[in-house]
Amino acid sequence: MRTVPMCFALILLCLVVHLHGLEQALSINPIFNNHMVLQRDVEIRVWGRASAGTAVSLRLADQAVTAQADEQGKWLARFNKLSAGGPYELQVDAGGEKIALKDILIGDVWLCSGQSNMGWRVQQSKDPEKEAANAQWSQIRLFSVKLTTKQALQENVVGTWSVCSPETIPHFSAVAYYFGRHLHTEKKIPIGLINSSWGGTPAEAWTKRETLQSNPALSPITDRFDVVMENYDELAKAYIEQKKAWDEMREKVKTEKERHDDPGNKGYDLGFAKMDCDLSDWKTAKIPSMWTMNIDGAVWYRREFTVPDSLSGKDLHVYLGAIDDFDVTYVNNQEIGKTGADTPEFWIHKRKYTLKNAQAGKNIIAIRVFDHYGAGGFNSKANDMYITDGNERIELAGQWHYKVELELNPLALKNPPKPRPPMGPDHSHAPAGLYNAMIYPLMPLAIKGAIWYQGETNGGRGYQYRTLLPAMIKDWRDGFESGQFPFLIVQLANWRQPSEKPAAGGWPELREAQLLTALNDKQNGLAVTIDIGEADDIHPKNKQDVGKRLGLAAQRIAYGDDIVDSGPTYTKSEIEGNKIRLHFSDLGGGLVAKGGPLQRFSIAGEDQLFHWATATIDGDTVLVSSDAVAAPKAVRYAWEINPADCNLYNKADLPASPFRTDDWPLVSKDLK
Repeated sequence: MRTVPMCFALILLCLVVHLHGLEQALSINPIFNNHMVLQRDVEIRVWGRASAGTAVSLRLADQAVTAQADEQGKWLARFNKLSAGGPYELQVDAGGEKIALKDILIGDVWLCSGQSNMGWRVQQSKDPEKEAANAQWSQIRLFSVKLTTKQALQENVVGTWSVCSPETIPHFSAVAYYFGRHLHTEKKIPIGLINSSWGGTPAEAWTKRETLQSNPALSPITDRFDVVMENYDELAKAYIEQKKAWDEMREKVKTEKERHDDPGNKGYDLGFAKMDCDLSDWKTAKIPSMWTMNIDGAVWYRREFTVPDSLSGKDLHVYLGAIDDFDVTYVNNQEIGKTGADTPEFWIHKRKYTLKNAQAGKNIIAIRVFDHYGAGGFNSKANDMYITDGNERIELAGQWHYKVELELNPLALKNPPKPRPPMGPDHSHAPAGLYNAMIYPLMPLAIKGAIWYQGETNGGRGYQYRTLLPAMIKDWRDGFESGQFPFLIVQLANWRQPSEKPAAGGWPELREAQLLTALNDKQNGLAVTIDIGEADDIHPKNKQDVGKRLGLAAQRIAYGDDIVDSGPTYTKSEIEGNKIRLHFSDLGGGLVAKGGPLQRFSIAGEDQLFHWATATIDGDTVLVSSDAVAAPKAVRYAWEINPADCNLYNKADLPASPFRTDDWPLVSKDLK
């Protein structure tokens, strides 16, 4: 007799809970907030939530529109297109609840995505102080998507819009900023930049799972992930135990008993920081580098630098990069700064000190480095070490003198490397994870186009990338409902040490996939960066030229400008006896061998063995040959991870993309 009433009560309870879920406050997707830019000259879509069935009224500029919340409380409003301008106020009203967003501009909105080279900030890149000081662009607006969860399709993004200024730009994507600045100065319209990037991620993380599963070339990605997920619970449990043990060991190593204490600075009293210090028994080392001596203790470093008359009397910033562990830094025997154990993460903390009232002419910088366990020295890159007033720059990397003040027996770190979490649903490499969390929530925002700097993580799967990247682009174009919008790709820069012999595989094949993706779609563009990378840094500092070259591609593709946006593009080849003649488009006024004879051309015969070749410009073509190849069949250019000194350009000063004339099997063709 109690069964029916109990069932009725449960049904009633569920109904109440359901109805309560439909009673919700008026909200607007977080991508819409103060200072944003809305896309000009197209339908403007705005969306959010309200109680189910509620009528929502919106006003923007001289337009008033209405929308109605559906059964789930979702609403979407559509404004007719507006021309560039503003600022405006966006007003939203539903059942007496109101939202008012101010300082809204109408202009062009660009989505900026990829992995760490897109996320790399202005303050991490070339000339950060100078660039920040000049970042007075009130009509450039910035939005960075913050990652929350990747397990399922997300409804909202996390982030806020800000006005480009010296205070906001240091923390924003450098590539995105320099791209947006180029467009704003060229087109004189508001530019909105949405940075949605995540370091170390593969392209499949930014692609819909359905797309990956339905394509035979891409389905191995989801198949492999699904196999991993079958063992995820067991692996996650093991990781938790390993991490706990690692944390406990780390705490033990952190105790003072496991470290050397600094007994005091004796080198200063011995005159190691003085201008006239006797260096006859000092050794030399190329800095930055960690010391190779198997010691803990104190080591002094010194070098001269010259302050030009233009900087005399100024207060200068002294950048030294990270120093492991502690340092005291002097200029002309006067302390200008120090870093000790009270600084968080002192061993990777980048030093920045101030040299007041700089003296023109010869100066001496001296640094006492104390290491209390593990390796010691300069844990930084050459570009991290310099002196500047924000404009002029004095380089500090190079040959330094050094002398050991105190040698202590080394204490090795007793903890093993930090355990890594297993691949799982929240892993940044999970197929579709970042699409779900960082791209889908932006849809269907109207945008002008997208820029993309990614590929390092897919570097060993170049052949698969030929399918993966176009598939991802289609997913984005379908979701944003902005038509075949321009998609501009940064081709991977040169990296690592140059090879002594012609090489193959890996990054050259990934670059080829990027090139083909651009050539096979007129709405795609390519910014070649093979000449502005750094051998010892996968994050090259020169992001200004990357942004400019993307901007040139945007001018031609998105805005229809009659400009040269590409270096020479290989089109066809002809065998002429023992030579091969190469033809090009995008001549940009003519071919140029920049800085000397053409470099990094290789040639092969039927044996498919490549040899370095002699290459010369002949009108609008290039002739390639080698004494080692009597009957050539194929030529490759810049076909290495770092083709140092490759120098085929056009007169527009844009570099040629790496290319090959052959269709021989690729190293990565069978890799899944």
